[in-house]
Amino acid sequence: MNLLQQKMKRYTAPQEAKAAGVYPYFRVIESDQDTVVKMNGKDVLMFGSNSYLGLTNHPKLKEAAKQAVDKYGSGCAGSRFLNGTLDLHLELEHALAEFVGMEEAIVFSTGMQVNLGVLSSLLGRKDFIVSDEFNHASIVDGTRLSFATTRKYKHNNMESLETVLQRIGKERGPDDVALVVMDGVFSMEGDVAKLPEIVEIAKRYNANVMVDDAHGLGVMGEHGRGTANHFGLTDQVDLIMGTFSKSLATIGGFIGTSHEIANWLKHNARALIFSASIAPANAAAVLAALELIQQEPERVENVWRNTRYAKKMLDDLGFDTGHSSTPIIPIYVRDVNKTFLLTRQLQDEGVFVNPVITPAVAPEDTLIRFSLMATHTLEQIDEAIGKLAKVARRLDILTGQEV
Repeated sequence: MNLLQQKMKRYTAPQEAKAAGVYPYFRVIESDQDTVVKMNGKDVLMFGSNSYLGLTNHPKLKEAAKQAVDKYGSGCAGSRFLNGTLDLHLELEHALAEFVGMEEAIVFSTGMQVNLGVLSSLLGRKDFIVSDEFNHASIVDGTRLSFATTRKYKHNNMESLETVLQRIGKERGPDDVALVVMDGVFSMEGDVAKLPEIVEIAKRYNANVMVDDAHGLGVMGEHGRGTANHFGLTDQVDLIMGTFSKSLATIGGFIGTSHEIANWLKHNARALIFSASIAPANAAAVLAALELIQQEPERVENVWRNTRYAKKMLDDLGFDTGHSSTPIIPIYVRDVNKTFLLTRQLQDEGVFVNPVITPAVAPEDTLIRFSLMATHTLEQIDEAIGKLAKVARRLDILTGQEV
């Protein structure tokens, strides 16, 4: 065994969890991603999906993907920068820019690649990135790749943000850029960025604003146009990032921005230049999803109906759901072992949820993420929360009687 293997052998946490029967990752699903999935040949209620609008199985998306494969083949065999740009990609970029209200959009291979490419290439050594401490890992890694100086502010804390920008003001030259970046909807906690205050503070300190709207797109705003649209601030935001793997039901990502910034990114973002294009089937599926979202506004209405219904039930039962106001509802357990046990035992009862532990959250904030879809029925929500309460009482996570 060589030195690298010896070093890696010391990492035994997964094996220990497997031995205890509570390993919660890489669980195998044997069906389509819907409100009910097959696992080990059994039906399991899915409350861990990011498919907020329930479009992953929609016939129009599947048909659009099939037609794209017939016309363009299975892939592009190259990057957008060289031989991998199709007319379909340009059509999609135009549709995305129009949907989120920006001048241009650029499609990347994944949402992760968007944040890596944008943040690593946009800012130089004398510039600053100001990042919410609870931002997604893709933002964290993008800032690590950037030559800019990174400063964090306390989660959704506007006094902290202003303090950071004040301090940066003493270090910035007249041409040095400060970019404030945050999740529109925070992916673990389910709360919404205080965008009106962020924009106001950023203006005072001549800073730019970027919103990662991976979990806001399709859910927030008019027809799901996102968090900036929800607050009426699209024209006050410099960059809007989104993914296709949540409400848009496939894989990929994009950045919406001005002509000038888009021109720079197209020729400097390494995650774009050196990654293969998204497959034609994915691009066609996103176009179909964008059409459906606008043709069927009841999907957005349904996901909010389900969110309000589930949130009230969970709160009435006494679960700690933090500050969530979106279809992502955290249920705080605050104990790693119990978080894993709750996830495992709930699956045994026929309900799938996602465990969230460090480094995604602080060690004292471990939780399960209970996610709503537009296509969940109220009966499915009742059943899932009933089983959740039963298991939580068994594990002494929840006390008291049923309400």
